[in-house]
Amino acid sequence: MFRIIFAFIVAIHGLIHLMGFIKAFKLTEISQLAQDISKPTGLLWLLSALLITTTLVVFLLKKDWWWMIATPAVILSQFLIIIHWQEAKFGTIANVIILASIVISYGIWSFNAMVRNELKSFLPPATAEKKVVTREMVAGLPPVVQKWLEHSNIIGKEFVQTVHLKQKGEMCPAAGGKWMPFEAEQYFTIQKPGFIWLAKVKAAPGIHLAGRDKYEDGKGHMLIKLLSLFPVADAKGKEIDQGAMVRYLAEIVWFPSAALSNYIQWEQVDSTTAKATMTYNGITASSFYKFDENGDVLCLEAKRYYDRKDGATLEDWFIQIEPNGYKEFAGVRIPAKMAVTWRLKEGDFTWLNLVISALYYNKDGNCPNPG
Repeated sequence: MFRIIFAFIVAIHGLIHLMGFIKAFKLTEISQLAQDISKPTGLLWLLSALLITTTLVVFLLKKDWWWMIATPAVILSQFLIIIHWQEAKFGTIANVIILASIVISYGIWSFNAMVRNELKSFLPPATAEKKVVTREMVAGLPPVVQKWLEHSNIIGKEFVQTVHLKQKGEMCPAAGGKWMPFEAEQYFTIQKPGFIWLAKVKAAPGIHLAGRDKYEDGKGHMLIKLLSLFPVADAKGKEIDQGAMVRYLAEIVWFPSAALSNYIQWEQVDSTTAKATMTYNGITASSFYKFDENGDVLCLEAKRYYDRKDGATLEDWFIQIEPNGYKEFAGVRIPAKMAVTWRLKEGDFTWLNLVISALYYNKDGNCPNPG
């Protein structure tokens, strides 16, 4: 709805500027404009109308750089409005609306440009080597883990080197807070474990939060910006590093062949539970996997740092997988629907409901364009 209203405002704004050109060259009588307009000024009105029209076209084509054309259009428009203030002053309202949209669009563009640059160095180059998972490779793992991997259908398929997936769902940033819908994309590398997660959260009508969570070279970094422009959170440090590793270790359920990585060690706890311990770049973290009788993952639990005003505390972090939430992507069976809960001393706090809507393994091609 906003796009339609905004496009309508820009279209009318452009037509009004065209009237200034028509008045200057006396192409037709415009009684609404009493003030004389010189021909040089009329050409400026025409140029402004063309810039505004180009802005409209590029905006409707959903190009994230439309603001680059809109900026000089607004500057020229407002200059003309000022010198013809008595008759054109109400055009300032449209320019203010366009300017606000420019600021928001610049934020989105700059945030996505940052992520694109990060992805260029994060994603490995395509390799011609195609290594396949064999039954012998799985045989050395605890029986309950073997059953999971076999049930996931990874035997005979390529080892996953990169993952690109899309998510949607809702999140609640604080206990008792309101749920906010979000959409996200996430990229994983497996040989050098890491991920980049890019999310857009609808905080309120017309207001969004842009989030980027990153785990690379054993280091975590969470960045959140209001309207993609104003920093709300910029977190680094050992607690973030540990949390990012725990997150990666839990999310290998979406690309099960990563369970065979040499930085992950498995230990069977009982007939339905296994402990995964990941060690990378001097940091170690563990997670417990609970399986059903078929080999599907039921839930995961780990110790992860929870951010508090007085400092982060190590708490129970629990992922519940929906029993009917399994799907196959590229022939691999994975949990596609889950809820994430903090089990705190003051009570459980479910903060995330998540659905995987698309997933691609070892995707070839140029650096993706997030957002």
